[in-house]
Amino acid sequence: MIPILRRIALYKQGLISTAPYGSGKLGTLKAIEHLGYVQIDTLSVVERAHHHILYNRVSNYQTDHLNQLVRDKRIFEHWYHAAAYLPMKDYRFALPYMQSIRDGTRPYHKNISSTLMHEILARFHAEGPLSVRNFDQSKKVKGSWWNYAPAKQAIESLFMQGDLMVCSRNGMEKIYDLTERCLPNDINTTVPSVYEYAKYLFDTSLRAHGVVSWKQLVHLKTGKTLRNIMLELIDEHLENDVIAEVKMKDGTKLYVDKSMLNLTCRVQKKVTILSPFDNVLIHRERMKRLFSFDYKIECYVPAARREYGYFSLPILFADDFVARVDCKAHRKTGHFEVISLHLEPWPRPSKRHTLDEFYPALKTALQQFAIFNQCHKLNTNGLVPS
Repeated sequence: MIPILRRIALYKQGLISTAPYGSGKLGTLKAIEHLGYVQIDTLSVVERAHHHILYNRVSNYQTDHLNQLVRDKRIFEHWYHAAAYLPMKDYRFALPYMQSIRDGTRPYHKNISSTLMHEILARFHAEGPLSVRNFDQSKKVKGSWWNYAPAKQAIESLFMQGDLMVCSRNGMEKIYDLTERCLPNDINTTVPSVYEYAKYLFDTSLRAHGVVSWKQLVHLKTGKTLRNIMLELIDEHLENDVIAEVKMKDGTKLYVDKSMLNLTCRVQKKVTILSPFDNVLIHRERMKRLFSFDYKIECYVPAARREYGYFSLPILFADDFVARVDCKAHRKTGHFEVISLHLEPWPRPSKRHTLDEFYPALKTALQQFAIFNQCHKLNTNGLVPS
């Protein structure tokens, strides 16, 4: 059963098909709408997570496609389990989170001056889109309301509670504007009921992953009512033959999209180098159960305790996670460095893949990834056989 579950999970994530969402800007939109979100990350050891995730799924992906789609009002920035790009059609499902920031149920910045927030909103009304830097007058006016740190916190709070939206980015710098100017005219802004929100979480997870766990469905979600409704949705979908329950050896239950159980698709023997924040990886326990791949990003781990490197990237070969590689893009000099490479035990359980097949595929993937990272020279430090 495990092999078919793996294939379903990878197929639903768009990782074993060629350009499953198409290409260019439209393909980028389709990918985000299917996945439900793409996580934003500021780390730039290699190309940032939001670009890296889409590079692996969209043919001819360009890093400006996200900005274009934000300007077109087709996607927006807010919070999923972390900062993310979300489909604009799902905007109303971000409203409960915004409300929890506004009413203080979910702590954010504390003791923000309401006067400061009103004055900041007045500036946006009068001047249009602004960045935090536009409020940094601390060197010009002592004691000004526009002192950088309080203004930054106030703007972030106004964004999190839904008064401001990011209307574009200049690199990683956010340009904000009033929410009313950033939303499409026909957008649904009614706050979903708890049932509607739970159904959105269930539908999004099943559509994007095909195989889901209980922990995945309620990841970082609290509230007895929501959890009870999620249990009811699981029972309802089991009764209607929409999903099937699979019990793992450790007793954990997984729920699989029943329509996918007869999935037949040709899996290419290609290597995909994944972001640590890729959607397929984010639920680590599920990854461990499905793929026997125990992954943890180590950039937040003290150097002395790192096993695989500061920013090791998981490596998918065909339909199996087989290795991890620690890389760095030296953009000023244009070379891409492989710092370390760690293989999972070989032969793999499937016994379908050999190292003689893997290494050439890995080198091709690294060369392509280096180009994506604006690097023209690949330095494998002898870790990848020629």
